[in-house]
Amino acid sequence: MDMTIISEAIRLATAPVFLLTGVAGILNVLGNRLGRVIDRARRVQSLLEDSSDSRGIASDRIQRYQEELVSLQHRQVIINCATAFLVLSAALIAVTVIGLFFSASNELGKLHFSNWVPITFIGSFLSLVSACVLYLVEILYASNTIVFEPVASNDEIA
Repeated sequence: MDMTIISEAIRLATAPVFLLTGVAGILNVLGNRLGRVIDRARRVQSLLEDSSDSRGIASDRIQRYQEELVSLQHRQVIINCATAFLVLSAALIAVTVIGLFFSASNELGKLHFSNWVPITFIGSFLSLVSACVLYLVEILYASNTIVFEPVASNDEIA
């Protein structure tokens, strides 16, 4: 096999690898967000358990804790779906790279692309776009579930 053909196949096969770097970066962000959701859920569960042990805690506070746990669970599901789409995207990119690498033929200067290369490449981008849309949905959902209630100062109470 001619080195020119091999070098061309390697050049084509490595180009989508840079896309993997971007996917890995988004996976890292989603992993961090999921970790924060899980940490907050554990904290709220602990607060809820402490509240149920204390008789003097208002039921509206318990209700808020339960509502927050529900919203955290929804966020977890959204992040998990986005992560699944990103992993699928990465796998399809890897299949694309393999297909491009093996597209080299014995004919001088010719590359024979498999019919799978465009399908896997387009599939990887569709998965990536789906994951990004879910990431946006999670951010908007998280932003909409936050309730800012200012704490009254001592001057306002008197």
